Amino acid sequence: MEIDRYFATRRTVRRYTSRQIEPELLTRLLDEASHAPNTGNMQLYSVIVTRSAEDKQALAPLHFNQPSVTGCSVLLTFCIDINRFGLWCKESDADAGFDNLQMLLAAAIDTSLFAQQFNTLAELHGLGCCYLGTTAYNAPQIAEALKLPDGVVPLISLTVGYPDGDAPASDRLPIEAIVHEGEYRRYTPAQIREIYASQEARDDSRQFIAENSKSTLAQVFAEVRYPRATNEAFSKTLQKYLDSTFYKRGN
Repeated sequence: MEIDRYFATRRTVRRYTSRQIEPELLTRLLDEASHAPNTGNMQLYSVIVTRSAEDKQALAPLHFNQPSVTGCSVLLTFCIDINRFGLWCKESDADAGFDNLQMLLAAAIDTSLFAQQFNTLAELHGLGCCYLGTTAYNAPQIAEALKLPDGVVPLISLTVGYPDGDAPASDRLPIEAIVHEGEYRRYTPAQIREIYASQEARDDSRQFIAENSKSTLAQVFAEVRYPRATNEAFSKTLQKYLDSTFYKRGN
């Protein structure tokens, strides 16, 4: 596939055939993905591969029963991991001070780069992928299901399989909306309306607005899909979980 065409036309795939990904192919793609850039060459991440129908079914409720979880060939859970590096430091008589916000962010960046490099490689090899936006919502329960030790935090989940049909194109903001030259450009109300006009004009956006009895697409996002009360409730749960497993001396 032509590289330029791949990036301009890639799709998020949520429906998969029953064909299973060959273990050798998955291992090779994960190995290649592990060469992504990372902080200090420490690779502060791990990935849990879930293959069996039974295990995927057990995780499905924690991802709000999205069909791609049980329909995929493999479910990958990419995790922040300071546990492994901490154990190495302990064995090497080194004091690892990684249980803090600075290293949480570093490990989160490393994990995201690893996951995205895998996503790109997988799609270039004919596979389809879908990021699940639910991992942080139920991180404590996912950690328990996957038997994650202290210092290992689930961050990104990716369903992977062979695509079943064509996936719809994802809408994106115009590039001028996100690129700032030299310094951040302050948006005027008129510019904001223009930036989001194409999204608001889509048929599926109009459908979302009508189904949720709202008057604008922004109201659907801010008041229905990601309301303040839900965000704050899950934030408290996540903070409590991080306090108990990540910000913990002795990792």
